[in-house]
Amino acid sequence: METITYKDFSETLFWDTDKSSIDLTKNKKFIIERVLTLGTLGDWNLIKKIYGLAVIKEASLNARSLDAKTLCFCATIFDEPISNFRCYTYKQSNPTHWNY
Repeated sequence: METITYKDFSETLFWDTDKSSIDLTKNKKFIIERVLTLGTLGDWNLIKKIYGLAVIKEASLNARSLDAKTLCFCATIFDEPISNFRCYTYKQSNPTHWNY
């Protein structure tokens, strides 16, 4: 069985972090959120292989911040209403002046 490391992900995915310090087990929430918001289809397939859909679903439901496209994608993939996502309820409780 092949081992997957941070090197298998897109180069630009972890542009702001020290890549050598990324641990796929300890940092799974960070990795999942980053792939959901900035990743490619290849990155999506990697996290499905590493964590499975149940773990990805749990991480996306509890994510504090997801953009609108990512939120709709996760709601569709996991067949969950948008109102079940923490980032949606958080955004509703903290409205901004302008919605672009």
